[in-house]
Amino acid sequence: MTSLLLIPNSENYFGEIISLFVALSWTITALCFEVAGKRMGSLSLNIIRLGMAIIMLGITLYYFTGEVVPLNAGSKAWFWLAISGFIGYVLGDYCLFSSYILIGSRFGQLFMTLAPPSAAIAGFFILGERLNGYAVLGMLVTMLGIALSIFGKKGVESNKWKVKLPLKGILFGVGAGVGQGVGLVFSKLGMTYYWEQIGMQDTIAMQMIPFASTQIRAIVGLVGFLFIMSWTRQWKNLMQSLKDQKAMVATLGGTFFGPFLGVSFSLMAVQYTEAGIASTLMALTPIIILAPAYFILNQKITVREVIGAIISVIGVSLFFIPV
Repeated sequence: MTSLLLIPNSENYFGEIISLFVALSWTITALCFEVAGKRMGSLSLNIIRLGMAIIMLGITLYYFTGEVVPLNAGSKAWFWLAISGFIGYVLGDYCLFSSYILIGSRFGQLFMTLAPPSAAIAGFFILGERLNGYAVLGMLVTMLGIALSIFGKKGVESNKWKVKLPLKGILFGVGAGVGQGVGLVFSKLGMTYYWEQIGMQDTIAMQMIPFASTQIRAIVGLVGFLFIMSWTRQWKNLMQSLKDQKAMVATLGGTFFGPFLGVSFSLMAVQYTEAGIASTLMALTPIIILAPAYFILNQKITVREVIGAIISVIGVSLFFIPV
């Protein structure tokens, strides 16, 4: 099996620009889904937003390739992208949106800085990718930044420290970061087989691989969440959510900038620049989200939380320093 083709990055830094756009896109998504999730719940939100994403991606694919669903991807690509969809969407995103409800999108995105290190570790075991000596340091720095953000003093005059977030929310945040990172590795594997399936004779289909791969993952994710919905018998909550106009508008905005643009462009960024560079730039979301969280959601932000977010991103960058 050949490795995933990396399109040479010219001097215009196209891959880096895409990565920064993804960070901004995920910021908007996080804010929208925090609003929607608190109104309709994590399970209904995931079903609705994945349904929207599949439709958006289907329209895009039909316009450029004439196919609504990428049936030309091949069985191997579908298999690995399906695994990616289950890990990244069903497990990872369920944890992510649950964390939005419990600890807010700002802290939820902070835990997403665990995604690049998780992806690098999974890539080492699954794809045989090499880890350099800065990997452990990067992980420790990232965890230090997260710890600095989530710990606080028990009182103004107290010298004792405590975790200011609920344990359940922290566990969901960790699960979201790990699920996102491991899911990305399986996405890379699936896109490799996808690339081999269509070859280089179809330029348009080649450029649509990130969008088509995202749709395959979304389809699997939707099936998984529908199964959970049936198992838990929460259909009534889903019907009520569809009637909530404010929640639906927020879900639509989050879906457009998240599963549609954000995820697709994150996969595209890996094609145009090194995965480490792309992951580091995309990990800037915890810093970018601080301003809108303060000015739009009126959330209190401490200096410690700002420093913690910056340290976490620095930790991510250390993870990909070449030796």
